[in-house]
Amino acid sequence: MISKVEVLETNKMIQEENLDVRTITMGISLMDCADGNLDTFNKKIYDKITSKAEKLVKTGEDIAKQYGVPIVNKRISVTPIAIAAAGCDTDSYVAVAHALDRAAKEVGVNFIGGFSALVQKGCSNGDVVLLNSIAQALSETERVCASVNIASTKAGINMDAVRRMGEIIHETAVLTKDRDSIGCAKLVVFCNAPEDNPFMAGAFHGVGERDCVINVGVSGPGVVKKALENVRGKDFETLCEMVKKTAFKITRVGQVVAQEASRRLGVPFGIIDLSLAPTPAIGDSIAEILQEMGLEYVGAPGTTAALALLNDNVKKGGVMASSYVGGLSGAFIPISEDHGMIAAVKAGALTLEKLEAMTCVCSVGLDMVPIPGDTKKETISGIIADEMAIGMINGKTTAVRIIPVIGKSVGDMVEFGGLLGYAPIMRVNPFSCDAFIHRGGRIPAPIHSFKN
Repeated sequence: MISKVEVLETNKMIQEENLDVRTITMGISLMDCADGNLDTFNKKIYDKITSKAEKLVKTGEDIAKQYGVPIVNKRISVTPIAIAAAGCDTDSYVAVAHALDRAAKEVGVNFIGGFSALVQKGCSNGDVVLLNSIAQALSETERVCASVNIASTKAGINMDAVRRMGEIIHETAVLTKDRDSIGCAKLVVFCNAPEDNPFMAGAFHGVGERDCVINVGVSGPGVVKKALENVRGKDFETLCEMVKKTAFKITRVGQVVAQEASRRLGVPFGIIDLSLAPTPAIGDSIAEILQEMGLEYVGAPGTTAALALLNDNVKKGGVMASSYVGGLSGAFIPISEDHGMIAAVKAGALTLEKLEAMTCVCSVGLDMVPIPGDTKKETISGIIADEMAIGMINGKTTAVRIIPVIGKSVGDMVEFGGLLGYAPIMRVNPFSCDAFIHRGGRIPAPIHSFKN
């Protein structure tokens, strides 16, 4: 039984500390939609998505009203299009992206993820078609998100794909330059991508998943920050216990919402992703948590240790609260979506190099990082390669969502709006990595990957 005290405590988290369910994401398999004719395939995926997700948004709204828990986003993830559409006789999947966009608009979800490919060991014909379609697809659609997994601990790093993604990101930036290159905010490059991630832009429905499933992503950085105020000046053991207890409570809220959504929609419950994902709102910041631990700014000496402590104990608390914790689960450190991170960049405390070091212990990687629009494609690829190496060697998920904002330079501000926020353009190391990137081929998997 849940006690009266726990109910009041949860209400306080929601009303005063920005606790929310960040997303209910319905994963939908498109494998049974395969067809050689592109128009027929597009009709099949539109019909299946609109049928399966017809009541998703209303169900989320009804649960939010009944339980008083804000559910910020309702989203859909689908089978990677490079796989689902591989049998289509076409040299472009842009029309598929339009079909996904229409379906997302019809059911009212915020985003639909899965315009994706898995190319960590090489590209099939479908993968090549998808990669060549990404820039145009993201420039012409509103709700479609794309992701490409180009590395893994088991396969190594596909350096041809690393080079190609630098080109694609630059092309996407140019095609959406009239909107501050926002197309790049809907594109993630992964190492070790999880198949059950409910968070955009990296969500897709894995081939090992059921036909349809409900995943929930919970977020509450404000709750953790408030909890840590109660142990200010205490030792690290006390600090860790407080993070774990708070993560446990947050996850339990997500568990209730996930099970209720599953029951009402008649769709199996997949996972709870307990990720402390910030928003631009004051009091909803990962950076503020780290500052509460004793840092003047994120980026100060000790930042990586503080983030490691936070990430690990969030996972420990979440795992105790649900048997189905999955996805990314931990702390996100996007730049534009966290006002504390933005302040650290403005103050000169946080550089791209320090941010990269932090990604060794966070749950994702270089996320929502705006850089100068004249950054070379090879430099973008070099940044991606570094991040993929961190994920591959450490056996963790890492990702890059980087935005070269055409027409803007270091120190200029860029406004993306909504949850995507705003940020200053960050400085990029000016020295060349061109010859390294143009070698081509694949960096082999590390020695510790050979386990069977």
